[in-house]
This record gives sequence, C-alpha cells and structure tokens, in this order.
Amino acid sequence: MDAQFDTTVKKIEDNLASVIRGKPESIRLVLIALLSNGHALLEDVPGTGKTTLAKSLARSIDGVFRRIQFTPDLLPADITGSSFYNPKDGTFEFREGPVFANVLLADEINRTSPRTQSALLEVMSENQVTVEGKRRALARPFFVIATQNPIEFHGTYPLPEAQLDRFAIRVTLGYPDAGHEVEVLFSQNDRHPFEALSSVVSCQEVISLQEQVKAVRFDKAIAEYIVRLVEATRHDPRLRLGISPRGSLALYRTAQVRARVLGRAHVLPEDVRALAVPVLAHRLMLDTKARYGGMRTPQIVEEVLEKIPVPR
Repeated sequence: MDAQFDTTVKKIEDNLASVIRGKPESIRLVLIALLSNGHALLEDVPGTGKTTLAKSLARSIDGVFRRIQFTPDLLPADITGSSFYNPKDGTFEFREGPVFANVLLADEINRTSPRTQSALLEVMSENQVTVEGKRRALARPFFVIATQNPIEFHGTYPLPEAQLDRFAIRVTLGYPDAGHEVEVLFSQNDRHPFEALSSVVSCQEVISLQEQVKAVRFDKAIAEYIVRLVEATRHDPRLRLGISPRGSLALYRTAQVRARVLGRAHVLPEDVRALAVPVLAHRLMLDTKARYGGMRTPQIVEEVLEKIPVPR
C-alpha cells in the first residue's frame, strides 16, 4: 500500500480538526464522501459548524470554493449559469454559475423550491452542466456539501427523492461536548481558527486519492451482502421507497474508501456495517403509518443489519 495515501488523508483530517473541534467521526465521513467521488449532506440545527466545515475543506485541498445561499426565490439559472447578450458584438456569452468550483456549498438547500433543487441533479451525478443544449464539464474534484435544517423547521421543503439519492452520505454534526465547546470559545478569542487555515494538499492529490481507492479489493461475498441488505429495504412494508442501485453502489464505494483510510487493501463486512446508516438511511421513504408512528429510517437500517447474516 502507498504510505503517501495515509499521510495525505491525515493532513486533511488534522487540518479540519483544528477548526471543527471534537468531531473526528463527522470529519472522516465527509472525507469518505469526497474520496468516493460522492457528495455529502450535512443535516443539523443552525450553528453547529456545517458551513465552517465546508469552507475549511475547500481551503485544505486548495480548491475553488463557491457558496449558494438557497432561498425561496432562487432560480435554476442562479446555480448553473446562463447566457447573456453582449451588445458590443451582438453575441451571447455564457456566464458560469457557482457550480463551476471544486467545493460547492449548497447552504440550507431545503429552503428553496423542489424545481430549483432539481437543478443540481445533473451536476451531482454527471459532473457537468447542460445549458441551452450545450454541455459544459465541471472541475475535478467536484464535491457538493449541502446543509439543511431539520424538515420540521419553518420555511423548509423536503428534498425530492431523486435529490437525496445523489448524496453518498448524510452526516449529522450535533452539539460538541462541554469540554470541546470550551475549546471553541477560547479558540475564537482573538480570531476565528479558519482565518489561520492554509491548504495542506492540492486538488490533484485529491484526484489521485480518488483513483487509488478503486483498487481496494472487494470480495464477492461482501458485495452479495450489500445486495441482500438493500433488497431487504425494497420489500419492507413500512417503506414507500427502498434503496436504489445507486445506493448500493454508494455503499460499495464508501466501504472501499473506509477500508483504505484504515490502512487496509481489502474491504471487511465491518466497513459495510459502519457505513450502512449514513449511506442508506436518507434514501428510504417511510409510508404514512410508519412516519406518524414515530419510526425513523436509521432504525430500519439497523434492523436490517441485525436480520441479514454477516458473511464470514
């Protein structure tokens, strides 16, 4: 195995931990999403560091950072870009939207209409934008970090199922414990730690990491285990929508990344089990009876993990 991989990942994690205190597991999940060529959905109440994490990651990898503040009046063209008439030479020029970046922060994504949210569908799955019939490729790496408040909050819209399915991982930061919150207070006494943050790797190095994880060995028995897990959700009577093949592929890819980050060249069942809830739960849609009965999708994933035998 390439020792440089471990060194590079450690640099990014340490850099982010200097700003986001006491959340190593959340930081690792976001990195797993990035290295699997996926995207991350950060869901939590306001003020827990979601935006700071996105900005810190962009600076850590020396990438171009753009931010879209999602509001009810946002239009799809505000995201992808559009053509403008140039009266000087009588031609139309394309003005790039914020998606032309390495790290795109879709801030409070559930505060805009489903029509505008859907503008990200092609962007997130194909890394390209089609405007007026012309396709334009996006930069590499391209990583969307979307933040959203819990859907019970005033002025929010539930994300469409197709949109949720394009996020590799859903991460919840949560409040820091008392000790780390004291550190947060003192760390901002003079200035915010983000202001002192510098890049530790390049975008090209991130692309190299993304390619290396594809070589992590995946035993057929473990791949079959993933399929049995997702098939169980498709036949659960409490669900209107089970896991799609895109979801099983996301679990496959993120398990490869986790194995490599932990220093292994092969995937173990524990990689799949550790990532099942953050990768699969947000893709499930409860039926009305289960939703109002207090059921939550992570519970269903955990039940499936208990029910399906683990390969030896």
